Amino acid sequence: MNQNRKQGKTTLIILSLICIALIVISIVGSSATSPITGFTGMIITPIQKGMNQFGAFLSGFSANMTDAAALREENALLQTQVDSLKAENSKLVLNKEELGRLQDLLELKEQYSDYDTIGAHVISKGSGNWFTTFTIDKGTNDGVSVDCNVLAGAGLCGIVTQVGPNWARIRSITDDDSNVSAMISTTSDTCIIAGNLQLIDEGTLSLVKLTDDNNHVHVGDKVVTSSISEKYLPGILIGYISELNNDANNLTKSGTVNPAVDFRHLQEVLVIRTLKEYIPSEGEVPEDVSASSSDTTTLTAPRASEAAAAASEDGAGEAPAEGGEGEAAPEGGEGEEAAAEGDGGGEAPAEGSGEAVPDDGGTAPEGGEQ
Repeated sequence: MNQNRKQGKTTLIILSLICIALIVISIVGSSATSPITGFTGMIITPIQKGMNQFGAFLSGFSANMTDAAALREENALLQTQVDSLKAENSKLVLNKEELGRLQDLLELKEQYSDYDTIGAHVISKGSGNWFTTFTIDKGTNDGVSVDCNVLAGAGLCGIVTQVGPNWARIRSITDDDSNVSAMISTTSDTCIIAGNLQLIDEGTLSLVKLTDDNNHVHVGDKVVTSSISEKYLPGILIGYISELNNDANNLTKSGTVNPAVDFRHLQEVLVIRTLKEYIPSEGEVPEDVSASSSDTTTLTAPRASEAAAAASEDGAGEAPAEGGEGEAAPEGGEGEEAAAEGDGGGEAPAEGSGEAVPDDGGTAPEGGEQ
């Protein structure tokens, strides 16, 4: 047992000596190696710092490259979406504008619901900024015919002048050849609304031959088509008076009218398929009747001379002298036909004298007024 105690003391002493030696070595070693450690730290520390910064740069660059590729891909996707949204927005704007125009056209259709109407798109126009003449996509297949009135915006636009199976040509009231019989809605005084190339750039129409004896017509009054117009249906809005002046004769007035239609931006129109039923006034003969009467006179006049020549050559019958009685017997016939009978009062006209007689019993005028 004593031996074990001795071994324990020995071990303790040895361990204590080792600890003391380590402490001594630690104290002596730190003071001896401190200059070397400081020098080494001065050299190695910047290198380590640079390496750390370079490693951080490489790590950040790699991350940035990855992020840039992802961002480019995301940007391309977003750009595609933006382009799609722009196209969709433009389409919606166009549809909204077209919807507004169609709503105005529908209101116009309801305003003139007494007439048979059909909508049409403008497919071409004449030269210039103004729609003085233009073409629509409706024709005879849709019931459109010449002289059909055409509406747009808030009132009268023009009239059909030519028509095909699926197209029709319109002459607007701004055209220089256009003249519309009109009247003032408040007083029923009549006037003429004429297209004028000098006023077209101002967007106005010419008002002429206004009869306003009592000076009841003023600027701002509504102008509509007259009931005495041959081709335009009555009561269709044309525009509003913007200027009014007395003519040199002090009997009529002239001025300008702001039209109810935007003739720069026509896209859709409303065609009235109901035609105006024009009834000529008493003593007035339509132009077609006058023309047919002239044709009859031209054709029948030669026949009268031929009949007279044939009668003189045959000798079978004799024309009665003036104031006497006679009988003309046809060649080869045994019967008698009274050619003329008179008591000295006149000469019998030859058959087919060529004198044209109007249907109403009057005399046809030289030309018809349109």
